[in-house]
Amino acid sequence: MPPKNKIKTMDEIRKYFKNLTAEQQDQLTKLGGLYRMWNEKINVVSRKDIDNLYLHHVLHSLAIAKYVQFKAGTRVLDFGTGGGFPGIPLAIMFPECQFKLIDRTAKKIRVTQEIATAIGLSNAQAEQKAGEEEQGEYDFVVSRAVMPLPELMKIVKKNISHKQHNALPNGLICLKGGNLDAETRSVKKVVDVTPVSNWFDEAWFEEKNVVYVPM
Repeated sequence: MPPKNKIKTMDEIRKYFKNLTAEQQDQLTKLGGLYRMWNEKINVVSRKDIDNLYLHHVLHSLAIAKYVQFKAGTRVLDFGTGGGFPGIPLAIMFPECQFKLIDRTAKKIRVTQEIATAIGLSNAQAEQKAGEEEQGEYDFVVSRAVMPLPELMKIVKKNISHKQHNALPNGLICLKGGNLDAETRSVKKVVDVTPVSNWFDEAWFEEKNVVYVPM
């Protein structure tokens, strides 16, 4: 049997997401080969980590899909997407929502766009842009360990729409690891920190969290 802390196939993704459509399964399955191919050309995932793509990147991104079920029509900004995380897995999971994935690094955005195109992901747009330059309004901004929470909140405050579409109020949803007391202490708003291990039982998730701040 494979080690418990390694997820290399779609079987383990299906363990946590049992109602995937055939198209979603196909798109998620294709990610493994596409990222491996592109990573040989442009390093967007640590080469030591590429074998753990589904655990450390795809499933980790999908923790947000366990935290909130976005309603159809929801607009989401992935701030500092890198090679497309968490935006690409979330766009696969929520095909009736619109995702914009931004990063200041051109080569990472190229990989993100090429992979989105290759799997037929029509609801995700990738653009090379710094967060400070993005002026669009979104229901949610998502991010994965880009910068400390207070700094990120200052940048994306302008991007949070005042119109509500979801049961969860519009705001910022981040994936962060470790002790977050210092980061959250300086935030004046209520911060909800939920351990990813609430949903996924692999040991790698033990100190990983979904952090939500309504804005």
